[in-house]
Amino acid sequence: QHALNSGIRRYHVAPVLCQRAKVAMSHFEPNEHINYEKLEKNINIVRKRLDRPLTLSEKIVYGHLDDPAKQEIERGKTYLRLRPDRVAMQDATAQMAMLQFISSGLPKVAVPSTIHCDHLIEAQSGGEKDLRRAKDINQEVYNFLATAGAKYGVGFWKPGSGIIHQIILENYSYPGVMLIGTDSHTPNGGGLGGICIGVGGADAVDVMAGIPWELKCPKVIGVKLTGKLSGWSSPKDVILKVAGILTVKGGTGAIIEYHGPGVDSISCTGMATICNMGAEIGATTSVFPYNARMKKYLGKTGRADIAALADEFQQHLVPDSGCQYDQVIEINLSELKPHINGPFTPDLAHPVSDIGAVAEKEGWPVDIRVGLIGSCTNSSYEDMGRSAAVAKQALAHGLKCKSKFTITPGSEQIRATIERDGYAQILRDVGGLVLANACGPCIGQWDRKDIKKGEKNTIVTSYNRNFTGRNDANPETHAFVTSPEIVTALSIAGTLKFNPETDYLTGADGKKFKLEAPDADELPKLEFDPGQDTYQYPPKDGSGQHVDVSPTSQRLQLLEPFDKWDGKDLEDMLILIKVKGKCTTDHISAAGPWLKFRGHLDNISNNLLIGAINIENGKANSVRNALTQEFGPVPDTARYYKKMGVKWAVIGDENYGEGSSREHAALEPRHLGGRVIITKSFARIHETNLKKQGLLPLTFADPADYNKIHPVDKLSIVGLADFAPGKPLKCIIKHPNGSQETIMLNHTFNESQIEWFQAGSALNRMKELQQKSS
Repeated sequence: QHALNSGIRRYHVAPVLCQRAKVAMSHFEPNEHINYEKLEKNINIVRKRLDRPLTLSEKIVYGHLDDPAKQEIERGKTYLRLRPDRVAMQDATAQMAMLQFISSGLPKVAVPSTIHCDHLIEAQSGGEKDLRRAKDINQEVYNFLATAGAKYGVGFWKPGSGIIHQIILENYSYPGVMLIGTDSHTPNGGGLGGICIGVGGADAVDVMAGIPWELKCPKVIGVKLTGKLSGWSSPKDVILKVAGILTVKGGTGAIIEYHGPGVDSISCTGMATICNMGAEIGATTSVFPYNARMKKYLGKTGRADIAALADEFQQHLVPDSGCQYDQVIEINLSELKPHINGPFTPDLAHPVSDIGAVAEKEGWPVDIRVGLIGSCTNSSYEDMGRSAAVAKQALAHGLKCKSKFTITPGSEQIRATIERDGYAQILRDVGGLVLANACGPCIGQWDRKDIKKGEKNTIVTSYNRNFTGRNDANPETHAFVTSPEIVTALSIAGTLKFNPETDYLTGADGKKFKLEAPDADELPKLEFDPGQDTYQYPPKDGSGQHVDVSPTSQRLQLLEPFDKWDGKDLEDMLILIKVKGKCTTDHISAAGPWLKFRGHLDNISNNLLIGAINIENGKANSVRNALTQEFGPVPDTARYYKKMGVKWAVIGDENYGEGSSREHAALEPRHLGGRVIITKSFARIHETNLKKQGLLPLTFADPADYNKIHPVDKLSIVGLADFAPGKPLKCIIKHPNGSQETIMLNHTFNESQIEWFQAGSALNRMKELQQKSS
């Protein structure tokens, strides 16, 4: 490993030697090769069939079709059967994914796969101390993931390695790759020209099992970039602007494809930032065309051989001239101003110049309690350099941050390199605390001490997501999302009312000065410092490896198959909760302290829907038990219904299940007896996760019918014996006064997904097919 870190990463291969040569997908898998020839062959088959120019998204997606000659292809309608190149899992989701893979009975994964330990490290005292504490607290889980990885052929990145998406960008993503990851921000890899899609663990199991993976043929939204970024404007401002245009559901069912002359003014890691946060607009993924900035990054991360091969196949790694998009947005980068989005939703966009006045008008706290930079979205070398450039100016005038300030390096390689190059020390000198190479406060892993729960306050972050309670479990924390350099400037000033483009600070000598726009190298002048060795190779033969799951463990629990559909309609279901307003996966299955139960389905089910607002009383985690008429917690009520043998349903609003890819938000209702989730609309990943677990995600044919269902009603779903793709189902609403009315419900199930429902889950169906085959 030391040889890899210090040698191969810095070895640049002459392009002429790489042409048509076998090039490894990564340094860690020398026998797994990039197959551009197959991509080219599939693209040519599809282009001949469709007889039209193709977008880049279409080239990569259709280039991975299981059967390009016969696959029905219609954007937004047909389901594609795909063969992704690899799988990546973070430790919180990998637990359930590996438990499901164990349940499949297969001996080894069919494609290169990795586990990344980044979610279970709580931010408290600083990097080294927090990492030591996490290793101690989570020893059982880390041991399970390490041994399961060794047994089933999965690479294991130990705690402290860094955030999954930064590791993927540094080592595994490449132009034209199709990668699926069990985290919603997997699209980060689109910054290197790959189609990288966030999924649930059951989808990952399909790919690891060698089964074609299904995806609804995405539409393609083109974002044409003109002009050039300059001054305080950054790549983060591009996606903050797009989020303001499309909103949190505007990208649903679509790939966001960036193109145009402005692309070349953005660094590779900047493109990754933009793709990463595309998850906040509901997009399937986002992607940039292969260009010189990607080639430069590949070379600097020791993958010049991949860049040389990509050069040869470049025509397949950029869109065809004259290709058509379903929608086009145009952004002039030269006119783009720094943005800050929030609070409570990532699509509430404001220019930084306006946010102070808007905050005062809305009654949001303008004093900033904490500024936080890093996360999978903004923790590159360039991000840290631009923040350090701002901090250095403040230090030169004798100033430090007025707000508390934290820094999260994206990977061990980034941490080691910014330590060597002095950025980390500059950020400490201005008042910053360097946290572990992990997700930390971005996903709620933050042992925050400076406020009490319920205290109204403001934080600014360079993260991606700012839903209520997301970062610190305090519903009164007003979180705003912006670029790392703007976070740094605002933290120095201590207030949202500061605009670094125009406003002055007062130095320690009493003189006023203005911060200059930051300038920093996109990549280090020297080679990256790889830091400590944190990777565990899977053995060639892991069959003798033992994976221990104690029957008395409170952290891990082997899975039992869900029950099969009994062939009957779902009659007289009770309504567990009718949700009012926004209901993200954070509301359905909270993170933070609950992360420790991600491998134990029964224990984590105690957080089911505890953050959702009950329309009946306007409260969270308080619902009427229809059998006892008493109000109580949502999970307790669900368990009571299950004990009494009563099936139940959930009624939701728009974009139900937006946010993280967490599969537990689908596993928990299934485990506690739920059968149907009826909403106005679903977020893509969550809808698929529900289907995978044998639940029925259905939508109102008329969204106004949401108002016809009351929490005290009973529901029957009829027509399941004739359940078929595109055929609506009927819902009979039985009111307490004895009256009834019928409404129509739509669904997006295809034939194989209907088989998942009938078998009880996608995993059950996989086993049935294996048994039939053998």
